[in-house]
Amino acid sequence: MPLNVYIIAGEPSGDRLGGALMRALSEREEIIFNGVGGQDMTGAGLRPLFEMSDLTVMGLSEVLPRLPLILRRMRETADDIVRVQPDVLITIDAPDFCLRVAARARKARPDLKVIHYVAPSVWAWRPGRAAKMARHVDHVLALLPFEPPFMQAAGMSCDFVGHPVAGAPQPSVADTSTYRAHLGLTPDRKALLLAPGSRRGEIRRLREDFVQTVARLRQTLPDLTVLCPIAETVRGDVDDMLSEIGDPCIAIHSGSASPGEIFDQKTLAFAAADAALCASGTITLELAAAGTPMVAAYRTTWLTSQIVRRLIRVNTANLINLISGEAVVPEFLQEFSTPVALEQAILPLLLDPQAADAQRQAFDDVMDTMGRGGPRPEDRAAYSVLSVLNGDTARPDAAAQAAAALVPGPGKRHSGRR
Repeated sequence: MPLNVYIIAGEPSGDRLGGALMRALSEREEIIFNGVGGQDMTGAGLRPLFEMSDLTVMGLSEVLPRLPLILRRMRETADDIVRVQPDVLITIDAPDFCLRVAARARKARPDLKVIHYVAPSVWAWRPGRAAKMARHVDHVLALLPFEPPFMQAAGMSCDFVGHPVAGAPQPSVADTSTYRAHLGLTPDRKALLLAPGSRRGEIRRLREDFVQTVARLRQTLPDLTVLCPIAETVRGDVDDMLSEIGDPCIAIHSGSASPGEIFDQKTLAFAAADAALCASGTITLELAAAGTPMVAAYRTTWLTSQIVRRLIRVNTANLINLISGEAVVPEFLQEFSTPVALEQAILPLLLDPQAADAQRQAFDDVMDTMGRGGPRPEDRAAYSVLSVLNGDTARPDAAAQAAAALVPGPGKRHSGRR
């Protein structure tokens, strides 16, 4: 008899995780999938209750007008779970929606097994979320190696399954050389990748710092070429910034570099750059996977920064530094993000091969810790799910056990440069 799985994702990143997990599960078991997801999950066999786009909103100004629809979808999803009577409910990230649905479904079906994919960042702030989550969740699939102890301390079982970034294929040296030639970059010409963020607020707050940093760098490297991947949602803001930076400057748009190319433009640009200046965020993992030396910066509003400084429990906003336990990536936050500081941190990465190689070696260690070279994250996630359903409470996971030593302590609150 097929396994009956109800699976929910509320945003594109969760849809990608869900699609990969569904395919990995289907390789091992005959499964019926019901739930909520996007194109990736539907392509993997999901019978969707409604379009995931109903849930994919960000920011208070977007959520409020659609709140009645979201609340209705929440009730409909919980009711559908009770109707379908699945063997397991798998929720993926989007905790505001997913965990509320899980709570409603468990109220009607107390015996329902619930697994949540992507642990909340309780190690950074609001640790009480884990205890609240444990009321409705039995098991967690964690992307980061230091997360299982936090989930287990709250009463949930948890397996580290690895981050998709660590398992993503990367361009070869030949691929990178070909792409640099395609961009007109000679071997002796330096290229700086600029990644100011994927939200308008991020870009506008970092714009002046980034523009002036490039101007200062070009005093030493007059022909420094800027490569800048652009998300379509912020294309106008980034185009304006690049216009102010001036040539040589290359905007990198989404899509394949050429027909039949397996790597998209962004991945190739990461590999082609000699160094990067980026907004702190998930992109630091992508750059590390590509082996691109980097400096990170971030600015938020004054009010948000005051709140965060009082709530945050770690001393860096950078996952590379968190996982390594060292200040591998120079990081400049709020008023410490200045053109002078950024230039002084980036210039050695462009001019000193030893400085760049030291970062690359640290990146290799981080990617290995995150699962590179081992089973695919989706395979580990599928194994973990099936082990829980089979009642195997002792899931030997050497990577997770080894990662216990990497649990970050409370550390200092954000104060500036790392």
